[in-house]
Amino acid sequence: MARMVGVQARGIRAPIVKEGDDAVNIVVESVMESCKEEGFSLKDGDVIGVTESLIARSQGNYVTVDDISEEISRKFGSEIGVVFPILSRNRFSLILKGIARGAGRVIVQLAYPSDEVGNHLMDPERMYKFGINPYTNLLSLDEYRNLFGKSFSHHFTGIDYVSMYISLAVNNNIEIFFSNDPADILKFTPKVLAADIHTRKRTKDILKNAGADIVYGLDDICSEQKADRGYNPEYGLLGSNKASEERLKLFPRNGQEYVEKIQGIIKQMTDKNVEVMIYGDGAFKDPVGKIWELADPVVSPAYTSGLIGTPNEIKLKYIADEQLGSMSREEAKQEMHIRIREKDNASFDPSQSQGTTPRRLTDILGSLCDLTSGSGDKGTPIVLIQGYFDNYATE
Repeated sequence: MARMVGVQARGIRAPIVKEGDDAVNIVVESVMESCKEEGFSLKDGDVIGVTESLIARSQGNYVTVDDISEEISRKFGSEIGVVFPILSRNRFSLILKGIARGAGRVIVQLAYPSDEVGNHLMDPERMYKFGINPYTNLLSLDEYRNLFGKSFSHHFTGIDYVSMYISLAVNNNIEIFFSNDPADILKFTPKVLAADIHTRKRTKDILKNAGADIVYGLDDICSEQKADRGYNPEYGLLGSNKASEERLKLFPRNGQEYVEKIQGIIKQMTDKNVEVMIYGDGAFKDPVGKIWELADPVVSPAYTSGLIGTPNEIKLKYIADEQLGSMSREEAKQEMHIRIREKDNASFDPSQSQGTTPRRLTDILGSLCDLTSGSGDKGTPIVLIQGYFDNYATE
């Protein structure tokens, strides 16, 4: 009998994870209990996604505002320039709070009309109406306020992030200006923290080539192992989230050990070969607010080997429209099965894949996991994806 269901994504509920908990066993037990309770079984090729916060919390991978303050003071001294931070209560406000505690003077350079993930701090139409060239113009805070008003609110949160960031100052030590040229910060200070996420390497290179004395990125802060606090050797503060008014949760460490252990235990228990990944933000863009959701440095910081690469698919609807229109329904089905089975052959015509999405498997599956689990109160930090590696020819 032909299979009538394709990809399925199930959000799996789990206990509230705390520091010191065995995250591997919690994931395995939650998945196996869900199979028992809901009456389904694991299959070869299933994908288990685990949210990064579950792993990080079990590790106790946290830092405090004072931890950040101490490191900023040690690395930069009394003055620091901060280039291209994103506009976020959850992602950057506590970091800036720590920076303000650690330095006597903080100069913040904001990109415009939006940050790198699409959070706007001005209306692009008004920007062009006023003749502002985002490639060349540097705007002071007063110029920004005169042009765009005293309170420009975020489309979704309703927050004026410029005012909020200024409010984090210690003794009025935060100054803000607006420019898209990283080197403009050197007009104010030669000591710079590159606070952008996905463009950080380019920003660091520009600053160094322009003569900056000190250049670090958020990935260089809280990246060193210390006994009394969390750390992440690869990403530092990138991927961190607000945990309280004085503490941030960092991106998890040693993720590869976790995914491989989960995979191995599932194999022992079920004899099924599943893939496992840790996921953070999904890589998708909101069509209304124009926000690109990826505030983490990567969608997936760790995954098993079967998730390396990109999908190998043909464009089913193109072939159906272009080449199978004269066939009966059954003939078209059989021909499509043949085309799919031939896609791995050396003689395969690559034009049959035009229009498919050549994104990495981890980015696609991680986005599906993030959309399934959400960031609110669903209580499903584990996602089981079944049937993703099947296709129309799978019986």
